[in-house]
Formats: sequence, structure tokens, C-alpha cells
Amino acid sequence: MNSNDETTKNKTEVITPPATSTEGATPSCCANNKAAVESTTEQNSETTIKDAVTNAVLKEKVKLWKRASAALALLLVVSLAVDFSVMPFLSNITTHVPSTPIALAAEVLPDDGVALPIKWNDLGKQMLDTGVIDVDKFEKLYESRGGMSDETRMLLYGVSDRELRIHRDNAQELLNLLWAFGLGNKSPILETGLMTSYDGKQATSSEVARAKAGRMAATGGWPLSTGNPMDHYSAHEFVVLSEEQWQLVEKIASGIFRPCCNNPTHFPDCNHGMAMLGLIELMVANNVAEDDIWDTALAVNSYWFPDTYLTIAKYKENEQTAWKDVSAEEVLGASYSSGSGYGKIRQAVEPVSTGGGGGCGA
Repeated sequence: MNSNDETTKNKTEVITPPATSTEGATPSCCANNKAAVESTTEQNSETTIKDAVTNAVLKEKVKLWKRASAALALLLVVSLAVDFSVMPFLSNITTHVPSTPIALAAEVLPDDGVALPIKWNDLGKQMLDTGVIDVDKFEKLYESRGGMSDETRMLLYGVSDRELRIHRDNAQELLNLLWAFGLGNKSPILETGLMTSYDGKQATSSEVARAKAGRMAATGGWPLSTGNPMDHYSAHEFVVLSEEQWQLVEKIASGIFRPCCNNPTHFPDCNHGMAMLGLIELMVANNVAEDDIWDTALAVNSYWFPDTYLTIAKYKENEQTAWKDVSAEEVLGASYSSGSGYGKIRQAVEPVSTGGGGGCGA
């Protein structure tokens, strides 16, 4: 009985599965929506941060431009108040571009030459008549060089009241004419100056003085006179100067050097020195202003020593000084134009070479 009841009980007992708790669980579709919401929130947060940064940068830029505008406005006000222009100041900030050798030559040795402020008149004829220039020797010299130019022939044989100009084609011919004039014109500089006292001793007689002067290239080396060149040394009054005018000649001649040696023009021991002395005497005789004498002397020296003065012009340009602005008196001085002075210039700048000028012979 009991067993049957037990069997029946087992058969009728219903086994109920345990209940599954759903508390805190989220269906899968809701989980996906929540993730999407969270992602959108994060993106919106990042966008907000970026916008904030961008706005901050823009605000700083606006502040910067406002400050710059205010500074510029203040500068313009000050400019008007003190009559100061900003543009010229800015225009001075330039890059220096060195001139080419051709450009330098155009400034230092212009093709159309430089006017000499002297009246030549019949000086050539006077030098032929006195024998300072021997016509046959002079003609023969230039025959060997292709002939004398028409201009030089007029200066030698004729009477010229035309403007006399020195240029590259006639520089050497004018050098010889002025050499002869400087040698022959009566001059206290030749008689009592350094030509006769270069050794620190005054000559005891005119004979001793002439003997000392005759040892120089400018005198014994003049090959184109009639007879002994010393027969013409300071012997002819081609131009007559006052004592005051001679003092001016002495002053200027003392300050003009030449690169073939270390001597100034008032010690004219070579052809360039003697020719320059003659040119100074002619300019003083023509009452040329002192500044113009210096400028003319620099132009003439430049044609006689082209490489020297092209190199000096290059050196001065490196110092930001254009050739037209140089001081002729300074450049003709010992620091630039003497042999030793020019040697220092050559060490400071690459020399310009044209292969012309500078020779100390006829």
C-alpha cells in the first residue's frame, strides 16, 4: 500500500524549473542603444573641446592684430608729429651689390673723358721752339706706335683754344706733353725743392743742385729734347705765377702721390710726377679753384694708372662709398696713391687688372 502510494506520488509530482532572475538585466537591443548614446556623448564632448580651443586661438590672434594695429597707428602718429617718414628709413635697408669691372670703369674712366680746365694755346709750339721737345724725336717715337693722333698734332704744332679733354686714347700722349712742360717751365720747386735736397742736404751751388736733379728719371730719362734735357730744366717761363700762386702749387703738389713710388708731386723724380707738377702749374695759372684742381688731378692720375684707381674704387665701394662721392684729396694722399699705401689696398681687395698704363717711360 505504501509502495503504491509512493509510486503514485512520484508519478504525479511536477518538477518546476528554477526561476531565472531578471533583476538588473538589460535586453541586448537596449544595450546597443546605450552604447550608441554614450559614443555620441563622447563625440559631442570632444567637439566642444576642439571648438573651445579654436575659439581661444582666434581670440589670441585678434588680440595680437589689435596690438599690432595699435602699434602701427602710434608709429604713424609719431611719424607725422616729428616729420619722420617711415618709407625712406625702410628704403635704406638694401642689399649691397658690388659693381662689375665695366661699371667701375664707366665711373673712374669715362669713355668721353674728363675736361682739363686749362688753356693750352700755343704751348706745344713754344716747347718745340725752345727745344724741350725735339720735333724729329717726337715724330719718330709716335711713328713706331702707329702715328700721332690729330688731337696731339694740333697741340704740338698749332694753337688750340678748344676744350682739352683727357681720355683713354690720348692719356699717354698728354703725359709726354705735360712731362715736357713740367720739366722746362721755370719753377722754384725744381730749383730748391726735394729734387735738389732729397738726401737731406741743401745743394751748395746751382751746379751741385742741377747735378743732383739730373740723376732722376724725370730729367736724365727724358729722351725727346734737343740736346741735354738738363739744359731745359726749369729754364723757360712758359707761364709766370705769383708767389701766392706758387704757394698753392706747393700745397697741392705736396699732397698728390703716385703708385709707381712713394714720392709726392713736389718731388717729381719720374715722368708722372713731372707731368702732374706741370698740370698743377697750368691750372693755378688759369685760376682754377682748389677743389677743382684736386678733382682734375684724381681724374688724370686715374687715366695714367687705371688699374690702381679701379682697384681703389672697388675698395671704396666695399666701404659703401661711390666713386663720385670720394674725396679727391684723400684718395690722392699717401694712404691710397703712394706705392706703399696702394700696396695695403691691394691686400684688402682683389685688384682690378686692365693691363694698361703705369709705365714710367716716354
